[in-house]
Amino acid sequence: MKVDGKHFRSIWIERDGWTVAAIDQRRLPHEFVLAKITTCEDAADAIRTMLVRGAPLIGATAAYGVALAMRTDVSDAALERAYATLIATRPTAINLKWALDEMCKSLAPLPLSARLAAAYQRANEIAEEDVAINQAIAGHGLALIEAMAPRKKPGEAINILTHCNAGWLATVEWGTATAPIYLAHDRGLKIHVWVDETRPRNQGASLTAWELSHHGVPHTVIADNTGGHLMQVGLVDLVITGTDRVTANGDVCNKIGTYLKALAAHDNGVPFYVALPSPTIDFTIDDGRQIPIEQRAADEVATMTGRTHDGRIETVKIVPDGSPVANYAFDVTPARLVSGLITERGVLRAERDALVCAFPERV
Repeated sequence: MKVDGKHFRSIWIERDGWTVAAIDQRRLPHEFVLAKITTCEDAADAIRTMLVRGAPLIGATAAYGVALAMRTDVSDAALERAYATLIATRPTAINLKWALDEMCKSLAPLPLSARLAAAYQRANEIAEEDVAINQAIAGHGLALIEAMAPRKKPGEAINILTHCNAGWLATVEWGTATAPIYLAHDRGLKIHVWVDETRPRNQGASLTAWELSHHGVPHTVIADNTGGHLMQVGLVDLVITGTDRVTANGDVCNKIGTYLKALAAHDNGVPFYVALPSPTIDFTIDDGRQIPIEQRAADEVATMTGRTHDGRIETVKIVPDGSPVANYAFDVTPARLVSGLITERGVLRAERDALVCAFPERV
């Protein structure tokens, strides 16, 4: 995707052939800053502090973290340490474990002399696989958007609501939920995106809106609680979100607030779709209530950061002193509320049989 006319991915290898670089998403939308990741510990810190975020990108970053660990020590003990360091960074997104398992599966059988080159090769493959998967998601999701066009009056836009950031910043490129949106826009369909602000970290207002703006996609940022009203008055044609983990039975774990959007969509007859790459499916869990829900620091809720009129970036407190704060980062949307799962192998029913049939090699 492009930023001010220049092509960027969210993560890449620098020209030296080993340094990992990424967009520092903590600084967006007010500052565009590139960060260098040179050690496994740097990669873990980038994931933990949300310099990088989004399930697919977390997985890719973890893979590169293992490769960086192999630069200093290719022993079995070092591989185990890298795995332990990176797996502890975020509990909810299953892509993290998937990518680390893939790296260990590739490296463990090899002689020590071959591990460093193989680590970078497999990490690069994981990144490229993510791009290809998201391009396929774009095509399958495009058909859903195109199906809405005949229902609109001449000149009317197809209105899509999304939650959090499931854009190219959350993946290596294209995004999941936004991939069909970008493709539809590029194909000339008239679309408009309602962008949930997505408290408490405001990934919609700060990241999705930033992406869409740079790509020229018409959009409007809304408060999180506005979506239900928009659905009631017929201003939402479909909802597309991403996800951090999908269970074997089709339950969807995504950024907090997704469940409420799914309920509102169900009550108003608005299709609710979830876009995901297959590594996000967790066939070891049959019920969304089994997914560990990350609880993050209270200051994410108690404070907000923004740019002042004179250009300064400031953080201010918005909660009274002494008030306790809970910060649940994700919720679970039951499969019964999901109209379909947009994957690289098509739009699937949110149920075990459909997932197993589409991805038998993952079971």
